[in-house]
Order: sequence, then C-alpha cells, then structure tokens
Amino acid sequence: MQAAKVSAKLTRRGLSWRHGYNPTMRISSRFLSSSSASHVGVSSTNGLGIQGEVDNCCQQDGGDAVLSRENKRRLSQYLRHIPQFVKIVEVGPRDGLQNEKHIVPTAVKVELIKMLVSSGLRVVEATSFVSPKWVPQLADANDVMEGIRNVEGARFPVLTPNIKGFEAAVAAGAKEVAIFASASESFSKSNINCSIEESLRRYHEVAVAARKHSLPVRGNGAPIKCSIRAKELYSMGCSEISLGDTIGVGTPGTVIPMLESVVDVVPIENLAVHFHDTYGQALSNILLSLQMGIGTVDCSVSGLGGCPYAKGASGNVATEDVVYMLNGIGVKTNVDLEKLVLAGDFISKHLGRPSASKVAIALQKVASKPNKCTATASKL
Repeated sequence: MQAAKVSAKLTRRGLSWRHGYNPTMRISSRFLSSSSASHVGVSSTNGLGIQGEVDNCCQQDGGDAVLSRENKRRLSQYLRHIPQFVKIVEVGPRDGLQNEKHIVPTAVKVELIKMLVSSGLRVVEATSFVSPKWVPQLADANDVMEGIRNVEGARFPVLTPNIKGFEAAVAAGAKEVAIFASASESFSKSNINCSIEESLRRYHEVAVAARKHSLPVRGNGAPIKCSIRAKELYSMGCSEISLGDTIGVGTPGTVIPMLESVVDVVPIENLAVHFHDTYGQALSNILLSLQMGIGTVDCSVSGLGGCPYAKGASGNVATEDVVYMLNGIGVKTNVDLEKLVLAGDFISKHLGRPSASKVAIALQKVASKPNKCTATASKL
C-alpha cells in the first residue's frame, strides 16, 4: 500500500519502537486478535489482523525502514529546530467528551483513561470540576477521579474554573489543576458564565490556593489577545500555558505572529499548543510550532471534541495523527501508536461513530482491503 511506502520513506532506525509500532506499519496481530476484540469490540473477518494483512500486501524488503543518509541530512537541515522529544497532553477524556449529548458511563471514561495511560501517554486531562448544569457530561468528576486513583505512571490535570471547583478537585485527589482564560467577553460568558475580568479574579484565587497546596497549575488561553492572556496566566503562577485555537481557524500564517508575540512575555519552554482541525490545518500548525521551539502539544484521541460554545468547530486534532507524524520525522513521544489506536477504537465504538483520526481509518482500511493494497503497492 502507498501509505506503507510513504511511512517507510518518512521513518528511520533509532525511533522508540519499544512499544511495538513498526515504521513499515507491521502492527502486531493483537490489534484485531480475538483477545483484543473482546476488550474493545473490534472484530476480525479473516483472523490475520492488521499484522497479517499488512505483511501480506505491503512487505518491505530488509525489515525495518531506514532513511538514507541523504534523507537524514535533509531532515536535519529542514527540521533542525524541532525538539527530539515532544510531550503529548491527551485532552480526550475531558475536552473531547465534554459536549457529547449522550452521557458516557463513568466506567467507559475510566477505561479510556487507563487505555491511554497504557499507550504511554504521561499527561491525560481526566475531567472538569464544573457545574453539572453547564456541563452535564462531566457531572461524574468525583467518580472518575476515584476510578483512576490507583492508576500510576501519569499525571491527571483537571479543569477548575473557580475556587469551588478547585476545592472539589482537591477533595477528590487531584494533583494538578487547569484554568482557561477566554479571549472575548461573549465566549467567556458562554463558556464559564462570567466576564473576562471576573474569570481572571476567579483564576487568581485558584492559583493562590494551588500554591498553598503545592499543586501545579496549567493555563489555557485563546489566540485572540494571546500575549495578554498568556502573560496574565504566567504572572498568576501557571507552570505551563496552552495556546488554544478552539475554533480551528488558524493557519501557519497566523501561528507565526501569535507565537512571536507570546514568547516575548512567556518563556517558550512554558508553552504548549492546542489546535482544533476544523479547516484541516492542525498538523501543519503543530509542525510549524515545533519548528519555532514548542515542545508540548495538546491533542485528543480519535479527534474527539469541538468546543460546545464555538459554533461549527470540529474536534481537536487526533492524537493518533500527531504521533504518526512525529514518528515519521524521528521525534520521540514514547507513545505506542498501536495501543493508542485501540483506545480510539474503544471510545469511537462506544459513541457509535467512526474515528476522526485519518491514521486510525487508514489502518482499518489496510486490514480490510488487502487486495487493493497489493495492487497499489505493485505500481510504486
């Protein structure tokens, strides 16, 4: 298949394949094995699974794909400012599910978080301590926190829009909190039911309380007046500030001036980016952000999400797509793509709709249409 050929050309030996993802897309047979099927609801029609299908139709000579020395040199030349490791902040369980119309059972949310951590993700936004009246999907925040209490190996920041939410989060065992600074009065009113000035006062209270409890605070800011909001959040004591394009209209042409303005007031090592993919620009925006020195990226498994108060905004960029892209340019994330796809399949099947991740969709097609894959590969 052409996708496998492209993957082979864009990957190199020395990536973190310890978790089982192979650059030639030889994904373990357990992806569609009977044992996996019983766990995530995936069925296999021929027993081969993705491993067998890809091996049959897209076998690469010589095993692992290896970039030529010339291609390695070119990658180093054109992507020389990109960090060797990128931290992925998974926001699916909170930002991704918050506006789902049908209530997702707590047990499903807890299982999703466990699967995400199992894939190697070390920061997973677990939930939000907000009024059930405004976000009924997250009314089970206490139960979710209880369900992941003994999950080790990851941090679970939770959104706390005010001191009441902060106190509830601390009581539930939260070790890290997050706040969100709106860019416009209308969005602030819709999102957290108060003015920008009032929201900043509330967030300052949260930041002060967090310091007393020695809890890190993560700030989230919108791109409009981004440098102003970022500076305010940083001054409050936010250890990391995520710059979010929650309506997905940004392009590389708008990302450049936005980041240039923010790094004048906040150290770049304290910044992250958060792009929605409404206009299909998220991956290009992320790549450019990395070239400018950003080392942390927010994304959502299966592309879940879409701001409930931003009309027409589609979901966050899919975590699977981001990890695949980073693997392809030799950037480590320590995330197992295979296990990540399983997590996305698990929640997508529960929600009753296909994944929004192009990588996940492509891998499913590889498994289901081996003959077409063979025909395509033979023409390359």
